[in-house]
Amino acid sequence: MTMERLSALDAEFLHLEDGAVHMHIAGACVFGDAPPTIGAIEALVSSKLHLLPRYRQRVRAVPFELGRPVWVDDPHFDIGYHLRHTALPAPGDDSAFCRLMGRIMSQPLDRERPLWEVWLVEGLEDGKWALIFKVHHCMVDGIAGVGLLSALLDFDACAAPGEPRPWAPRPEPPGALKVLDAWGGLVSELLATARDIPPSVAHPIATLRSTVSTAEGVVRFAKRLAPTKLLSIEGPIGPHRVWAHSSASLADVKTIRSAFGGTVNDVVLAAVAGGYRALLMARGDDADQAEVRSLVPVSTRHDDGKGVPDNRVSALLYELPVGMVDPVERLQAVRNQMTELKGSHIAEAGEMVTSLGDLVLPVLVGTVSRFTIRSMHRFGQRSLNTVTTNVPGPQVPLYCLGHEMSEYRPFVPISHGLRVGTAILSYNGRLFFGVTGDYESVPEVEVLATEAAATIESLFDRALERLR
Repeated sequence: MTMERLSALDAEFLHLEDGAVHMHIAGACVFGDAPPTIGAIEALVSSKLHLLPRYRQRVRAVPFELGRPVWVDDPHFDIGYHLRHTALPAPGDDSAFCRLMGRIMSQPLDRERPLWEVWLVEGLEDGKWALIFKVHHCMVDGIAGVGLLSALLDFDACAAPGEPRPWAPRPEPPGALKVLDAWGGLVSELLATARDIPPSVAHPIATLRSTVSTAEGVVRFAKRLAPTKLLSIEGPIGPHRVWAHSSASLADVKTIRSAFGGTVNDVVLAAVAGGYRALLMARGDDADQAEVRSLVPVSTRHDDGKGVPDNRVSALLYELPVGMVDPVERLQAVRNQMTELKGSHIAEAGEMVTSLGDLVLPVLVGTVSRFTIRSMHRFGQRSLNTVTTNVPGPQVPLYCLGHEMSEYRPFVPISHGLRVGTAILSYNGRLFFGVTGDYESVPEVEVLATEAAATIESLFDRALERLR
């Protein structure tokens, strides 16, 4: 029996959870007309499950952590458990929706079942309704999450759910077989790595250059982990979340890029930096002297033919220029730093470290990860202040049972030391910001969300002046 193992990175998102840290990602899809019934949503999801094998599988451990966890079919799969239905009390304003989102995201997913939920939320203001997709990060990264969204929804307004395909769960392998498969898989991965050696020997100069570049990336990554000045937005977190959102025109962002140079991502990071400056000032921190270091995930995804979502990411460490008052100067600082980072080989180093993680004994990885999490919970960490993830979404409308999705409001998890996180997703001509905060220590995340969108408006006005 062939078993599907989690990668080391996928498994790490399980290790990170400790009762206060919940490692699910999510998004709220908002629609503007009368909602469908929960039965119709169940029929829709049921008709798509053959495209989403992970949605009927659960994670099972290998005895004594002698191998990475594996995916097995849930013999008691019940789609009704994963579909939830609720409504906001009148008037269903945005504050009420944000509170609901915070409460839903404060609850961990059940490890004994497939790690996902879909919530149908009625009663939003102006007659709107929403679908909230909540999926564990061990199943998908941001790019794969967009793929799941596209699989569950439709590009055709007239599309109708098909008939569910027959499915029968495969029996879970016994523990001894899991261990044998895990060690066989480790040997296969080591042999695959060894097969890369002859081409390296055949091209020694190119191999040496690549090795030196990656080593430089590792050194530069390590240097960027130096402790930052203490801020109120860093420290231990509790289990409860607060959340806010905003949006901006993607066309405006492209106009800003045309006027001042750089990329869409540069403009987005400059807007997030403006949001953090406003948040720090609102909390009484010295924003002019502050250092806000963000983890910025970088996709390393390519088509490997497997067709199964997972995590394919590296990361950059980025210093948000919160000390600059002028938004155009902030944008220029972002451009300069991103240009430097793209030539730093840090992303390549991160990808290499992630790949090597698959060759390390899982019991060692799990032990080190749990020790690190306990240490951060007790003592905190000062190397990172936040996480910022920017994912491109489809630029055409998506539909749910003929209803057009008008907004996609993203959610990103936070961890110890990172009391605030920002997710950005573009969809159908707009950028959507979703800001997560720790409920007890940083409840003012709405300040960040609002100011990020306001910064884009300000940069757009300056761009028009420049282009005249």
